[in-house]
Amino acid sequence: MIEIDGSYGEGGGQILRTAVALSVITGKPVRIYNIRANRPNPGLRPQHLHGILALKELSNARVKGARVGSTVLEFWPGKPEAKHIRVPIKTAGSVTLVLQALLPAMAFVGGSFEVTGGTDVPWSPPVDYLRNVTLFALEKMGLKVELELRRRGHYPKGGGLVVGRVEPWEERKPITALEWNRIKKFGGISHATNLPAHVAERQAKAAEERIRGLYSLPVEIEREVSRSLGPGSGIVVWAETDSLRLGGDALGKRGKPAEVVGREAADELLGQLTSRKAVDKFLGDQLIPFLAFAGGEIGVVEITNHLTTNVWVVERFLGKTFTVEGDVGGSGTVSVRKPKVV
Repeated sequence: MIEIDGSYGEGGGQILRTAVALSVITGKPVRIYNIRANRPNPGLRPQHLHGILALKELSNARVKGARVGSTVLEFWPGKPEAKHIRVPIKTAGSVTLVLQALLPAMAFVGGSFEVTGGTDVPWSPPVDYLRNVTLFALEKMGLKVELELRRRGHYPKGGGLVVGRVEPWEERKPITALEWNRIKKFGGISHATNLPAHVAERQAKAAEERIRGLYSLPVEIEREVSRSLGPGSGIVVWAETDSLRLGGDALGKRGKPAEVVGREAADELLGQLTSRKAVDKFLGDQLIPFLAFAGGEIGVVEITNHLTTNVWVVERFLGKTFTVEGDVGGSGTVSVRKPKVV
């Protein structure tokens, strides 16, 4: 059984998501202890539990310690098979973080999913980032994922709905994405849920003005107004380069002007473009589990604690897999000489 110290490095839920997904992929049982030991609320939180239970269903696994507050989890995977996985998060727990656990494992068998919860919530990738930045990169690696946003969910009520399908990852394409040479265009989505349409418009306009202040290129930000269980707003913007897409995002909140939200997202994106690295600081750690099996080399805007922690977890299962060049907090490269075969 693989032993994983859940307090290592970044010490958050990412260790759980990656470890249990790799347990399913490799067929190796795993024990994770000290789960989120250094966090204000240690142990499993509801959104972590939902991801584990989804992987349990996908792989017909046996699980011990799968309850809120548990600091030790044991997971014995069975034989994974393509299924329709329903994940009913009854709070604003992050839909995208559940999918970070489910997608790597589902890539090896295929299947479909239906996840309810928070689509645009703090401390997790917005669903529009997942759709337009993460999946854009994974498609370059040969993975085909269909994802549809049916309804948005904001904190605290949640209620968002995302459905999709994953095709078995038959052709794993090595990726080389070190630096970008040319930006083709800028895109984005500005949304307002249960709020006036001018909120989405003002967010988008502020972001467009900020980007056009530095680049004389097309900036196409979609405006979206919708209804759900509760109010909320946000914006995701991205730069499509001759390599991949880099992104930036921001969420609205009561008392925060829409113009500030739009400029915040644009500034985050513009800051990521200065190093000319092909992979932004959010995407780098998300690609690690896939890169281990596809191979290749990426240049990252920032080597984050999330990235180095994810590398550490993957190598507990697969052995020495990655070469990381650069220091945490700075830009660098991540490479795989020989991808793993399962």
